[in-house]
Amino acid sequence: METFNKTLTVVADDLDDLHHVNNVRYVQWIQDISKAHWQAKAPKAIQENIVWVVLNHNIHYKSAAKLNDPILIKTHIANTKGAITTRIVEMYIAGTEQLLVRSETEWCLLHAETLRPIRISAEIRGIFSDGTQLPT
Repeated sequence: METFNKTLTVVADDLDDLHHVNNVRYVQWIQDISKAHWQAKAPKAIQENIVWVVLNHNIHYKSAAKLNDPILIKTHIANTKGAITTRIVEMYIAGTEQLLVRSETEWCLLHAETLRPIRISAEIRGIFSDGTQLPT
């Protein structure tokens, strides 16, 4: 699987009352990297005809990030079936192996006009592949 990465630095607006990154911010970062991955890889013609919606997030919080921590966010597609894909997102303190968050999110592919689910094609699966076959 091809991994898409992004780094950011924790700022004051990311923090909760305990001075740790707020859980809601992690959810936002999960959605942001997912969208960035799609927009970076998918041709515009495909992007114009389909949309992705979240069916569920399963998030495991492992450790807390604090102000000014550098965060490495990694994502990849774990599998696809029908109109559903499972995306993994992991967040680490950059430069370390300290896992902060690991999530599995199920996304559903919809036709942009009808908003009805559509099967994920081989072409779309190929967008996220590094040459290895994605499980279906």
